[in-house]
Amino acid sequence: MIELSDAALSALTRSHRRRIMVESWLGSELLSDSVPVDAAFEDTDRRSNVPERVTLTVPRRYRGESWSPVTDDHPLAANGQRLRVQLGIDIGNGVTEWFQRGWFVITDSQASGDAVNVQAAGLLYLIHEARFVSPFNPSGTLFSTLRALVEPALTVVFDSALTDRPVPDAMNWDEDRMAAVQEVTDSLGADYRVTEDGYLSVFPAEAESSPVLTLTDGAGGTVITASGSSTRDGAVNAFVARGTAPDGGQLQAVAYEFSGPKAYGGAFNPLPVPDLFYSPLLTTEAQCAAAARTRRERARRATGREFQVEMVPNPALQTGDRVLVTADEYTDLPCVIEALTLPYKAGGGSQTLTVRSLT
Repeated sequence: MIELSDAALSALTRSHRRRIMVESWLGSELLSDSVPVDAAFEDTDRRSNVPERVTLTVPRRYRGESWSPVTDDHPLAANGQRLRVQLGIDIGNGVTEWFQRGWFVITDSQASGDAVNVQAAGLLYLIHEARFVSPFNPSGTLFSTLRALVEPALTVVFDSALTDRPVPDAMNWDEDRMAAVQEVTDSLGADYRVTEDGYLSVFPAEAESSPVLTLTDGAGGTVITASGSSTRDGAVNAFVARGTAPDGGQLQAVAYEFSGPKAYGGAFNPLPVPDLFYSPLLTTEAQCAAAARTRRERARRATGREFQVEMVPNPALQTGDRVLVTADEYTDLPCVIEALTLPYKAGGGSQTLTVRSLT
């Protein structure tokens, strides 16, 4: 959750005014410090390679200025232009508390009628589209390898709880840069996200965090509904991570899922249903065990009980935030936000969340 003052958090619980300020940058050059915005929405789903998507509706002409992207260096052109989105909350007495929601790269900008429709994506889009033009041979350590994969497009910041180690010799990746990033982070036992300041934060996948909010069905206009779907497709209860020891021996560790309706040894299937992961970056059994637990943690996010939440917008919420849900037969059920839709401007409707249980 984005850090806000107590006054701003209090304002979110009652009627308040929200504001938006959008800047456009091309490299280090500020192209516009105030892009006019008629409507704006953010859709974020951390299950996607590029979680964040932003849609803006901009007037084609505003105060005598054209906002149609007719030149390569126009603030709304898709030639590397990045949008810095800041939101403001009126905390009373004419004071607005501003905070940064994020940085987004423009992917498409089209004039239609009296408006310009702008599509932008989170900064991981730069990594997603940048495939290797020749085989990439990592060297050094896992930290330096991850930096080589994403910088200078994104600056990497590692959590101090992570432990770096050397990369084995004689390995390479052929095409998919994003897949290489995911292999390195899995081997580190880590997860990652782009922060609102535009950095790639890498942190332990099993890190615990405190709930930032309690969501109660019917309270303050909040509506919570439990998903009614259930499937065996994609279900896994044994996470196998394999590597290669320095002497060439094969290594393996397994993290079983012993809880939940599809637990190993239960009625779902008395035999293991495995997820198999191999990486030459894993050179000890302990490293294999950490990678197996990391993949189990990620799978739990996809298989927990799902709730759809409609609520008054809270622009400080982010995917990955822990919340407590009280709905149906559940009371203070620990959950995590997997996806959200946030209207940036007042009058844009409710905020929706997809949350999944952690138990």
